[in-house]
Amino acid sequence: MTSLGELPEHCDVLIVGAGPAGLAAATEAMSLGLGTVLVDENAAPGGQIYRAVDASPMRGDVLGPDFAHGSTLTAAFANSGATYLPGAIVWSLSAEREVGISAAGTSRIVTAGHVILATGALERPFPIAGWTLPGVMTCGAAQILLKTAGVAPKGGVVLAGTGPLLYLLAWQYLRAGVPIRALLDTTPLENRMQAARHLPAFLASAYARKGLGLLWDVRRKLRVIGGVTALRAEGDEHLREVAYRQGDGAETRIEAEHLFLHQGVAPNVNLPAAAGCKLVWDDLLLCFKPEVDAWGASSLPGVTIAGDGAGIAGALAAEHRGRIGALHAAFTLGRIDASARDRRAAPQRASLAAAERGRGFLDRLYQPAKSFRLPADDAVVCRCEEVGTKDINDAIALGCMGPNQLKSFTRCGMGPCQGRFCGLTVTEMMAEARGVSPAEIGYYHLRPPVKPITLGELAAMPQDAASLAAVVRG
Repeated sequence: MTSLGELPEHCDVLIVGAGPAGLAAATEAMSLGLGTVLVDENAAPGGQIYRAVDASPMRGDVLGPDFAHGSTLTAAFANSGATYLPGAIVWSLSAEREVGISAAGTSRIVTAGHVILATGALERPFPIAGWTLPGVMTCGAAQILLKTAGVAPKGGVVLAGTGPLLYLLAWQYLRAGVPIRALLDTTPLENRMQAARHLPAFLASAYARKGLGLLWDVRRKLRVIGGVTALRAEGDEHLREVAYRQGDGAETRIEAEHLFLHQGVAPNVNLPAAAGCKLVWDDLLLCFKPEVDAWGASSLPGVTIAGDGAGIAGALAAEHRGRIGALHAAFTLGRIDASARDRRAAPQRASLAAAERGRGFLDRLYQPAKSFRLPADDAVVCRCEEVGTKDINDAIALGCMGPNQLKSFTRCGMGPCQGRFCGLTVTEMMAEARGVSPAEIGYYHLRPPVKPITLGELAAMPQDAASLAAVVRG
């Protein structure tokens, strides 16, 4: 562990993100003799999936055996000798691989021969009416509280949405003794037919062995309501009720103090997009992701993207992608030749293929319904600037052609999160209104800083020519 001021001005490899991909990449890079720096926002390594794995106050039997696997990654990383800077944000990345980093109220620029972005995934927006009420949050946020502080909600809890994380949180809450009033499953019934032809591969995967047992346990102990087609959170100063419909049925209400929402995850594209990496639309995952090759190399020379940030495949796949990315970095820097890279990557590719087996079934089964991706008129879309569905539709009707022009019309996407909460929703809304693909609409044009920093931090940076040039290029 080091401080920002102690970082070298230049390193061979700089890795952003200390989740499974980043930890594995850093450990592999050090084994290849590369001077490696790992920068992460959190106070300890692990990322979201293995958050607080070495210090969680929650019992291991609550979080499950997969969580404990993260300790093998953190231990290997700790013994690797890599330079590690926690509690820092990366706010800029230039085409020349100049990286803007802030920590403890100061900022500086570090250059790297190769950059590996392992920034992971974000939960997909779930913009229903009332989702900004106190008491409503995402399943991922609820899981962070459970892992890092052992905090479980008190009072009536409702879980709603679709995807494996929804059921994993339910399973963890049940084992922690948290009373759950209902799980409202919004998975579209028609998804089963689309997923059916991928069932054999799923049944042969590790997902089936673990997931089916977990699913059965949750359904046996919990009131699970399937076929939910409409969902709304209601209350004044705090959540009071959750209203929903099953199919075309009448509206039903459940009293609740907490509502946890989830409908899948999407790659965190803000930093690669701001750096100039090409994004492509994924019709299956219904999101943008960076365009990468088999090594994770992006369209920007010297920048590799590893883990879920390059496409959702899970923690084990991210780990193998991280090692493959480090091998490619060593090759591009001239430390190993192509034959050595390919030979060392072969077992990682085999393990990656095994880790990805069954994803086709899960991605189709849990594809979120259009009715929950395109919000109703009474929903807030941009939480930061409090821009609603009607505001966006009015702007489209006035001739607004894309997400970037929408900023001028509504300030949508201009808040502290820089579009992470609203970007996909805005793109899909505009695509639907214009009758075109989201790929044609595109995503927000993102620029540094991709995370908020103060003017004081910028002013206090070393005023040499190289630092000033890096800020200007950003």
